[in-house]
Order: sequence, then C-alpha cells, then structure tokens
Amino acid sequence: MGNCIICGASVDGHICKSHEEDVVFTFEGDSPNQLTPGRYYRGSVDGFAEFGVFVDIGTSVTGLLHRSELDKRLDSLDWKSGDTVYVQVTDVRDNGNIDLGWSIRQAESEFRGKLIDNPSGDRLPEEDKQEVAATTDGSQQAATQVRTPDADDAQPTTEKTEPPTEAPDEGNADAAVESSDDDASEASESSQEPESSQEPESSHEPEPSDDEPLARTEIEALADNVGKDVSIEGEVISVRQTSGPTVFELRDESGVIECAAFEEAGVRAYPEVTVDDVVRLVGEVERRHDNIQVETESLTILEGDEAATVEDRMQAALDDEADPGTVDLLADHDSVAAVSDEIREVATAIRRAVIESRPVVVRHRANAEGYVAGAAIERAVLPLVREEHARDDAVYHFFERRPLDEPVYDMDAATNDVTNMLDARERHGEQLPLVVLADLGSTLESQESYDLLDVYDADRVVVDAGHPDEEIVDSVSGIVNPHLAGAGDDVTSATLAANVAVHVNEDVREDLLHLPAIGYWQDTPSVYTDLASEAGYSEDETRELREAIALEAYYQSYKDKRELVTDLLFNESDGLAGHVSKQFRIKLERELETARRNVSTRTAQGIEFAVLDADAFTHRFDFPPTELLLDSLHREQAAETDEPLVTLALGDDDLYLRSTEYVDVREVADEVAEVVSDAGLSVVGGRDGHLEYLSGERDDVLNATVSAIAKSFKPE
Repeated sequence: MGNCIICGASVDGHICKSHEEDVVFTFEGDSPNQLTPGRYYRGSVDGFAEFGVFVDIGTSVTGLLHRSELDKRLDSLDWKSGDTVYVQVTDVRDNGNIDLGWSIRQAESEFRGKLIDNPSGDRLPEEDKQEVAATTDGSQQAATQVRTPDADDAQPTTEKTEPPTEAPDEGNADAAVESSDDDASEASESSQEPESSQEPESSHEPEPSDDEPLARTEIEALADNVGKDVSIEGEVISVRQTSGPTVFELRDESGVIECAAFEEAGVRAYPEVTVDDVVRLVGEVERRHDNIQVETESLTILEGDEAATVEDRMQAALDDEADPGTVDLLADHDSVAAVSDEIREVATAIRRAVIESRPVVVRHRANAEGYVAGAAIERAVLPLVREEHARDDAVYHFFERRPLDEPVYDMDAATNDVTNMLDARERHGEQLPLVVLADLGSTLESQESYDLLDVYDADRVVVDAGHPDEEIVDSVSGIVNPHLAGAGDDVTSATLAANVAVHVNEDVREDLLHLPAIGYWQDTPSVYTDLASEAGYSEDETRELREAIALEAYYQSYKDKRELVTDLLFNESDGLAGHVSKQFRIKLERELETARRNVSTRTAQGIEFAVLDADAFTHRFDFPPTELLLDSLHREQAAETDEPLVTLALGDDDLYLRSTEYVDVREVADEVAEVVSDAGLSVVGGRDGHLEYLSGERDDVLNATVSAIAKSFKPE
C-alpha cells in the first residue's frame, strides 16, 4: 500500500482513481497496448498532416492528435517538430493506432503531480524519490516544533519547519514551494553553533517573541517583504496537494497569494484547514521564478471575534472593489438605458465572483446572438482573472463558457454544471461558481434547474432580451431584461451582454464597440451601426461576422471555440470572416430555395399564416437548423407585406413560430391543449417559443394553433 501523491489517500500505488487525470505521466514502455487510456502523457511533436499532429509518446510509440480535438485551428498552432507537448490517450485500437486528445494544460507545472508509466508498474521520478528519502533520513529530517501555549493564549499554534529538498526542475509547480538545500544547511549550522553574545549576521529581521506577535501584512505588500517573516489573515479559497507540499491559496482584502506547507512529500499538511476557512498564516516571503509566495511556518483557523473582524474587513474591501463605479453605456439606447441599474447589478455580481476567486460559468445559446453575448462577457472577465491569479491555468479554472443548443437552461445543462462544479471542488478545492446565463434563462422552463442549483447555493444571473416569465425573477441573483422594465423589442441579448461587459471591465470598451451591431439580423439601430463604424467595421463586415459566427455556432455546438471566436470577433483575421460567411450564404440559400417552393399559406381572421413542413422539406441534420431557417424565411415573407404575418415551421413533433407582432405562446398553448387534449402538449416560452406534441396529433395541433393565434393576436 502507498499514498496518493495528490490527496494522500491510501492506495495501491501512487495515485488514486479520482486524481489520475491530475497527473502527467512519462511513458517508458515500447508498445501501444502498454499505455493506459484516460491518462495524460508527456510527448513530443513528430510531424504534421492535413488531419492532425503526430505525437511521440515516450520514445517508441506514436499517436495521432486529430485536428477535431484541437481547441484552435491546426495552422494556428505554434508547435514545431520536437516540441514538448501534453496530450491525453483517449483510445488504443486493436491495430495499435493511438488516438490522442487535446490537453488545455501545456506545461508540466499545470499538473498537480508527475509519475513514470513503466510496464512493470508506475513509479515516482528520481527527484521525487530523493525527496521522499530526505524526509525519512534522520540526519536531514527537520524537527517539528510544537510550542506549548501559555495560559493566556486564546488558541494554540503549531509551527512547522520544512525539511530540505532537492532543487526541482525549472517549470515544475513544486519548485515554487520547496526550500533549497542551502537554506536547510544554514539552518542546521545555526542550530549547532554555541550561544554567543554577538548577534549573528542575518538578512532577516529579528523574530518577535511570543509576547510580540508579528503585525499583519497585506498580501499586496508582500513583494516589499521578500526574505522576511510575515503574518497574513484571510480566507482560504483553494487547496491543492502536489507531489511535494500542500498549496493553500489565500485571499485577503488586497489580493491573492499561494502559500506552501510541507508535512512530507505528497502528504496533506494541515488537513483540518479547508476552503472558506478564515485563517492566520505565518511564514517567510520568497520569490520563485518571478512569483511571490509564502513558505508556511504556522497556519491557524480563526474563530469568533477574530474571524468576524477579518471577514468584515474583507467584505468592506470587496464591496468597494466589486462596484464598477461610474461607467457609461456603449451608446444612447432607450431600451438599454431602461435596465442600466440591472446592468450595473449583474456586472457587480460578476466582478465580485472574480475577486472572491469563484469560477464564472457562462451559459449561452449556441447561435450568433448567444455566442456574441458570451464572448463579450468572456472578453471582460479573462483579464480580471489574470490580474487576480498568478497561476498560468487560472483562466481555465476560473472562467468557462459553455454553449447550449436549447433556448432554455434545462435540467440536462444544470446537472452537467453541478457535476462539474462538485468535481472541481473535490479535485482542486475550488469554490462554487457564479452561473451567468446569456440569451436564455428568463422563462419558467429554467425553474427546475434553478432549484437544483439552490441545493448547492450556486448563484446565477441572467442577461436575456427574450420575453420573460416574471415568476422567474426571484430565482436569480440578478436579471437584465428590458421587458421587465416595460421596454420594447429593439434590443438583443448581445447588446445587453456587451453593456454588462463594459461595466465588468471598462478597459475592454474599445474591443466591444462593434459587438452590438453583430447581434441584429435586421433593423440595427443607427447608434450601433455608427458605433461599429467608429471601431472600423462597415455594415458588410458586421454582417460577415454575424454570418460566420452563426455557421461556426452550429458545428460542435457544445464547444466554446474560444480561439476561433476570438479570431473572428477581435483579431480581425485577414479574410477569415468573409470566407466563413460565404459558406453560410451558400448553405442557407440552398435550403431557402427549397423552403420557398414548399411554403403553404392560409388566412384566419384576417391574419396571414405561412406554413413550412420542416419535417418534409428541410435537411434535419445539416446546416441551417430549423430555427435559423425559419428566421430567414420569416424575414423574407414579412418584407413583402405590410400586414401582420405569422410564419410556422411544422416538425414531426414540434412547431416553431415567428410573428411580426407579439404572440403569447403560453396563452396559445393553453387553448390548443383544450382543443387537442390528447396531444400531450407542452410549451417552451420566451422569444423563440415553440410547442411540442405527440406526432400522431400533428395536423390537429397545427389547425388549433392557427385558430388560437388568430383569436389572441394582439400587439404587445
């Protein structure tokens, strides 16, 4: 039996099952079938092909990282032959071919541990073996000193002196937190010298006595105290176990710092200290690879008045820092101005989450408007995350954008989010996230999902231009929706999100000027075309961007496509948007030609209806999706008449509608359900509302829907 190098649990070997994906392996075998699927391996680039990258795993086997697995375009990779890369073995086929997956961690320091994968069994690298040996060698083992508390002491404090370790490889995360042999030697020599009346020379200030505790030092001032012992008070925001020390990430009112505590290699130090604890930490400030960190000497959980004092101090500073201050909207737009207070409120919640080191998870529709909305918030948040955290992989741990095919935040999405956040809390000691819903989340269909988030006290905010259900307002921490303020339909979720983003981080204002114009398919307010023009984007260029995002949103809709979306929206990649938008128009026009020929029309109570049998006259599993096709068809039909028009897309078991005037889809559904009681009817509300039913009642549902819309048709 041994101990897991990540969590210290008792295991057969060196790593427990739940933390195997947190370790990077070096392969010493000579056959593909000796690899273990699911593990991450260190490899080197062997060559390139049109379909991907060949990567050598160890020295004897080669796998393929297919271009579909990359998070960026193949031709944008800056890899060269021989470069060290990190990949996941996803499958070893019967013929010996090895399928590889992309790893967002492309540095050894971003993994929490490392092991050798040898056919005879996993083992520690040589430097880690020496480190473990050092901790068990009586001549090198540093004593653990426990101060006997005085009678007047409120709380006992355990002080630990770290054992010396071999100097690790540069770039290893453990290097940032281990003491050097020289420091240990000096400490040993000092302990053996006889007492003398002459003060020894030292770069350290004199240690205070028990009666003179160290004064508190703010984290932002640690850079001015390198080489000195300091006392820090704050909140533990994450705990991670490396193959060497335990790393506590501590936040006070001025910043965040990583603090290393060493019990022995791979063993959890201070196991009683967990995320959200308020603590006092005493240790020496060090500079490692240009990063400031603290070598922990003692760590005490604060309680009662002491904890309350720290919490109050941090809360006051947090309130001040989370406040966006005075920020102008992107443009003078009445519908946006009507929710300016709500924009500020939601932006404050997002800023607060970043400062508190809570992950921000943005859920958005997998369409052009949703992607632009999500990308706007991403553009604002990522620089704040980088400022808050020194870790190279912080932007992956503390921000994530997850597209959704559905127009609502359903239980499937919520269950996925809860599973991910609980896994992140278990693996990385992360706090629960703030869920930001963009271009969805305003309707009752999301209530069940909100109830699930409530079980874990996970906050959420909504930015959505669709027609909301007012009952949902109390289920979210903040909501930006002009309809709740009595504003009109002349605004998009992308516009709202861009205004939220500039309140989150005003430094990115110039990056956001063209985004509102991209969110409109027609009737773009002149204030936003002028704004885009000011940023250097013509109307044709914003149209190309809209179409390019719409096409890319369809493919692998569950992927955030961070690099591709960034290239399209912010990097002005030469010809990229034009090339993709051309493909968009070709594909859309092909489907529109078929739809135009097969649209049937009918009139009910003076209202014209255009009906497309989407089940018969569309390609169900190809671009464009039914909703995008219906949008385009409706815009064309509406442009040819000044009369009210409703366009319906009738599927096998669902019916989508678009209208030139507001239609309350829930009222329509109630009446249809009375007429066709055996249809098993359900409704999805909101701007893109639709009905779902049993396919056997399809024709009756269509007739009842036309009748119900005609009777209830009224302006908003």
